Amino acid sequence: MLGYITNTLSPEIFSIGIISIKWYSLLFALTFVVGYAILQWFFKREGRNSADVDKLVVYIMIGTVIGARLGHCLFYAPDYYLAHPEEILMVWKGGLASHGGAIGILLAIWLFVHKNKDYTYLWIVDRVVIAVALGGLFIRTGNYFNSEIYGKVTDVPWAVVFAVRDNLPRHPSQIYEAIAYFAIFLILLSVYRKSGNAPKSGLLFGLFLVLIFSVRFVLEFTKEIQSSFEADLPIDMGQILSIPFILVGIFFIVRTLSAVKKIPT
Repeated sequence: MLGYITNTLSPEIFSIGIISIKWYSLLFALTFVVGYAILQWFFKREGRNSADVDKLVVYIMIGTVIGARLGHCLFYAPDYYLAHPEEILMVWKGGLASHGGAIGILLAIWLFVHKNKDYTYLWIVDRVVIAVALGGLFIRTGNYFNSEIYGKVTDVPWAVVFAVRDNLPRHPSQIYEAIAYFAIFLILLSVYRKSGNAPKSGLLFGLFLVLIFSVRFVLEFTKEIQSSFEADLPIDMGQILSIPFILVGIFFIVRTLSAVKKIPT
C-alpha cells in the first residue's frame, strides 16, 4: 500500500519461556502508575492525606477491571457470555469496554467515599477524571499496538494498513482517540489550575463526561463495529452508551454554573 502507513508492530514486547510481556498490558499498568502520581500531586497540593491515595487507587483498579470486563460481556456479546458465564472471568482472552470501566470507576469511588467520610464524592471524582483522561491516551495507544478497535476503510493520506488484519487502509481511530484524550486531559488540568486548585464541585466531572463521550460519539463514525448485531442499529453500541454519559455531564455543568449564579455578590 504505497503512501500509507503500515502498522507492523507486534503486540508483544518480549517473551521468556511461557512468560510474555505485551505492550497493552504495560500501557494498561502505566495508566494506574501515572494516575497514582497525579492523584498524589492533587492530595499533597490541597493538604489532604496522601496515604489515602493508596487505598483509592486500589478501589479504582478493581472497579476498572470488573466494570470494563462486565461492560464488554454484557454490552457487546451478552448472548455468548450468558451462555458461557465461566468465560466472563477469562480477562486474559481480551475484551474490555471503556463505558463499563467508567461505570466501574464511579461505583468504586462511591464505595471509597462511603468508607472514608473525610471526602465528598464530587471532590474525589473531579480530580480522578483528570487522571482518567490521560489514562485514555495509554489505553488507546495499547489498542494501536494490538491492531484492534481500528477504523473503517478509507483513502485519507494518513490511513494505516494493519498488516496483521486485512492489509486495507483504515482510519487509525485509536490514534484519533488517544490524541483527543490527551487534549481533554490538558483542558481539565488547565481548568483545575485556573480555579486556584479549587474547582466548583462537579464542574470537572461534568466537563469530562461531555468532552470524553462527545469525542467518543463522533469518532465512532470512523470505526468498524465491534459486534455483528450493531450492523442493524442506527448508531453503534459505543454511541448509544455515550449518550447517557453526555446528558449526565450536561446536568453537572448546568448545576454547577447555576449554583455559581445564585451566590450573592
